[in-house]
Amino acid sequence: MEYEVVDVAEVETIDMNALDEFPQGHKQLTAALGLEESHLNVWYYEPGDRTAYHAHLEQEEVFYILEGEFELTLGPPEETETKRVGPGTVYAAGPEVGHGHEYVGDDRGVVLAIGAPPVDDTFRDPASLGE
Repeated sequence: MEYEVVDVAEVETIDMNALDEFPQGHKQLTAALGLEESHLNVWYYEPGDRTAYHAHLEQEEVFYILEGEFELTLGPPEETETKRVGPGTVYAAGPEVGHGHEYVGDDRGVVLAIGAPPVDDTFRDPASLGE
């Protein structure tokens, strides 16, 4: 890939209502940008939506809070830390590190999420990684 420019408003929103682990709205930008070394997503949250507490085996993730107030859950299952954050906050979680967030605002929340490497590294229960 040399370069690509995409208007996020023109990328189709994926309805995630069937999955409890994810917020309702999601724009997957990886393919739209032709990314090969990372995943890029924009997540849209309504009050009460959440990204479940989880971990990945290989992938590290970076989250940038664009709009709204969120409650983060970070760290190992036996000693998670909770933080309340708002727009302009960036947080990261490395491989095998538990992380998740719930939207606690009143309007819409928006989060930009970047994951690398771009592996199919689905949600894992952080408690099961040490087994």
